[in-house]
Amino acid sequence: MDLNKNTYVFFFSTAMVLVVAALLSFTSIKLKPLQQKNIALENKQNILSSVGIYVSREEADLNYEKYITDSFVLDSDGQKTDIDISSVQLNKETKKPKKEQNMPLYISNIDGSEKYIIPLRGTGLWGPIWGYISLDNDMNTVYGAVFDHKAETPGLGAEINRDFFEMPFNGKKIFDLKGDFVSIAVVKGGAKENDYHGVDGISGGTITSDGVTAMLKERLEKYLPYFENKMKENEVNDIMNFVEEDINLNDTINKLN
Repeated sequence: MDLNKNTYVFFFSTAMVLVVAALLSFTSIKLKPLQQKNIALENKQNILSSVGIYVSREEADLNYEKYITDSFVLDSDGQKTDIDISSVQLNKETKKPKKEQNMPLYISNIDGSEKYIIPLRGTGLWGPIWGYISLDNDMNTVYGAVFDHKAETPGLGAEINRDFFEMPFNGKKIFDLKGDFVSIAVVKGGAKENDYHGVDGISGGTITSDGVTAMLKERLEKYLPYFENKMKENEVNDIMNFVEEDINLNDTINKLN
């Protein structure tokens, strides 16, 4: 073949493209299991961070088993399903109609008290934002929160994954004094003193801050049916415990008499 002809250049370029494409595809396939493992470990690391357990990625597996006591998927009515929680991808769930969405929930036990961990997914200025928020056993008070992003502006919206933004969520309430759901807002210019439903926004990161606000409201609202069911269950258990204690007390009094 004449090396100076355009035909040779065409076939040579095509062959090189095919070889490089094949090598990249092979590398991607070989590395995919490792990538998936790292993603799973990072998720466990973030879940633990939302309840104040800060560990390295390498330590995430061991500590996850220690502190996460249960995990399951809820349907839109707040009922548990048999769906494998590891198969649920929020980026796909949020695109489904509300009635068809599946909601993952993680339960942690910290010092004998249950914490409810909710995965988050929303939209910032330049792309997706996500995170985890944990609620105390009253299913109202925020115990911790972690956020992250894909492509927010450095020094502005990208600051949502910094401690100074995440820590103020601790202690905030998602219900008002009347028991109505109000969620938590990231307030431009700063939240008012003693505002239990607002945290300071990021200067210059208004759109990302608004994205966090919208994400929290949209995600938390999906779990209200479960919280309502759980609260009713707790009320029944409290009544049963009170009756049992009352019976035990009467038995003790009768024995003394």
